Amino acid sequence: ETFEMLIRLAENYTSTLFCNAYRNMAAEAAVHVQEFFTDVGLFLFGTDASTEEFVNRFFDTLFPVVYNHVINPGPTDISLEYAECLRAARRDIRPFGTIPKKAIGQMARSLLPSRTFLQALNLGVEVINTTDHLHFSRECSRALLRMQYCPHCQGLMLSKPCLGYCLNIIRGCLADLAEVDLHWQGYIQALEELSGALSGAHGIEHLLLNFHSLVHDALVQARINGPELSEQVNKICGPPIRKPKQSPGCSFDQNKDNQVLKMFSRDSEQTLTNRRKEFIRHLRPYRAFYGGLADQLCANELAAADGLPCWNGEDLVRSYTHRVVGSGIKAQSANPEVKVKGTDPVISQIIDKLKHVIQV
Repeated sequence: ETFEMLIRLAENYTSTLFCNAYRNMAAEAAVHVQEFFTDVGLFLFGTDASTEEFVNRFFDTLFPVVYNHVINPGPTDISLEYAECLRAARRDIRPFGTIPKKAIGQMARSLLPSRTFLQALNLGVEVINTTDHLHFSRECSRALLRMQYCPHCQGLMLSKPCLGYCLNIIRGCLADLAEVDLHWQGYIQALEELSGALSGAHGIEHLLLNFHSLVHDALVQARINGPELSEQVNKICGPPIRKPKQSPGCSFDQNKDNQVLKMFSRDSEQTLTNRRKEFIRHLRPYRAFYGGLADQLCANELAAADGLPCWNGEDLVRSYTHRVVGSGIKAQSANPEVKVKGTDPVISQIIDKLKHVIQV
């Protein structure tokens, strides 16, 4: 939502530039501005598009409008065929100088990391949702039943399992999740590094909220080079073919989103950066979540406190005497309480996705 709001604000700034400084062509330009920021959004949210392609498309479609109103204004509009010729010739004529090339470089540098960040967040949600709904094996279910409810059959209603006994069962049941741990830690570290790279002059806020300045510079350049550009256009497209003039004016409604946008723009360059930093700060303590889950469950909720009589699966004892195994699939071969067969294919798939997003 914050990314979407940022795109809307940047579009608002760019449309306002036309309304304030180039009112006579604002309505025509607004269509192309809207298309451009729609492309920005589609790219950010994962569509297979090229930044170079949509930046070029924006300046291609803007050129006939600028030619008609700034370079060679007349009492009538240029024809659709003539506008098409101008659009096709824009890259050869280069009316906006090096600004489109500059915009392409900036867009690629800023949008790609943001797009990757959003993709990574979506994967994080998928990992959590998938691991939240794992099915336990029959072995695990039986072991949990024995640990939690068998003492009740002997009238031991208040007894809790021994810590070592609890660890063996929960580590056996969560062996698959422990396999995710290393990759989850790498994922959070990669998110931190990527978040750091998204700030500052190359950050998406700075780029999008200052795009209107680039457009302004492009229009100034076209106006300065007007006579020279007219000659080049005449050589390629011939003299202007005109049609009756429309009366567009400025149709952009500056008040439409003002309340929401004002709230957002109060410190707009900081909004996304701060939210991202805050998010990473909250995520950091959960870096070892999957590796330490069994220990947390037993120590904090399920097992008896040290020194108290506890349930070992058969009786109430002073301490648990069997070997306590470590976390992960390999360690479970020696587990005296639960038999673990191998990694769940769903978990293997999640691990592969985490490896891939870390690489990206």
